[in-house]
Amino acid sequence: MDGPGPLGDFLQARRARLRPEDVGLRDLGPRRRVAGLRREELAQLAGVSVSYYTRLEQGQSRGASAEVLEAIARALLLDDHEREHLNRLAGTARRAPLARRPRPEKLADETRDLLRAVDGVPAMVLGRRTDVLAWNTLGHALLAGHLDVDGPDNPAGRPNMSRMLFLDPHCRELYADWRRKTRAVVGNLRIAVGRHPRDPLLAELIGELTMKSPEFVALWGDHRVTPCDAASYDLHHPVVGTVTVTQQALSIARSPDQALIVCTTPAGSPSEEALALLRQLSGGGGRQGLELGVGQAKVVQGQ
Repeated sequence: MDGPGPLGDFLQARRARLRPEDVGLRDLGPRRRVAGLRREELAQLAGVSVSYYTRLEQGQSRGASAEVLEAIARALLLDDHEREHLNRLAGTARRAPLARRPRPEKLADETRDLLRAVDGVPAMVLGRRTDVLAWNTLGHALLAGHLDVDGPDNPAGRPNMSRMLFLDPHCRELYADWRRKTRAVVGNLRIAVGRHPRDPLLAELIGELTMKSPEFVALWGDHRVTPCDAASYDLHHPVVGTVTVTQQALSIARSPDQALIVCTTPAGSPSEEALALLRQLSGGGGRQGLELGVGQAKVVQGQ
């Protein structure tokens, strides 16, 4: 493996985040030449030798025990999500399986039935690389009405939510707080890489975003680990105007790498009324139906 690998990159990033005063050490002032803690300081806090910790961070050691990992996690002041991520990375480094090009993800019949059962709210199913495996009519109309509604049916050209958020101007304009949404997505991608560090398709996605989006590069370099499970967002929808939704990611029992994303609104709220209008406009058939309904939506908004 070239370079320190995912485990070493994560340890370096978390060590650079800490200052001596954060962990009760005396700061030597402006003469410090490194950002954050030195390796020897971190090793001392964790109770391991400097040479051992250096090998671990440089990717030259793969045999860290659970006790050592816990000591390092305490020294780095990791939260629960970061501790879990650290253990996943260490476990993967020990196993070091050979990389194989994975098969396209498939949607189980039970998952398709589940998506159909929640047809009253915007919903979609995302794969482990944030590929859109399926969406219902309202989910498509709310989040990607400018794209072909049948796009997820083509495994070779499926829409990808991470790619859309960073590279598609429509999605950038859709989220009022675009930066907060992208931080959540990147944090979730970090978890996916920890679980599947040798997934070549996931690596290709990260590489593409790194080449095309400076904003992604900045967020990815932070090594923040945050599950994208539930959050509220204000959307500037081009057809029905401002909509506030809570996006929730629900795990799918028989497909643990997939998630059902549903968007809900408070009962009786203007956002619920906006989704009801969008449901009417999108009932006529995907993109064309939405385009035909723009004029009607503007009339309703102006009342």
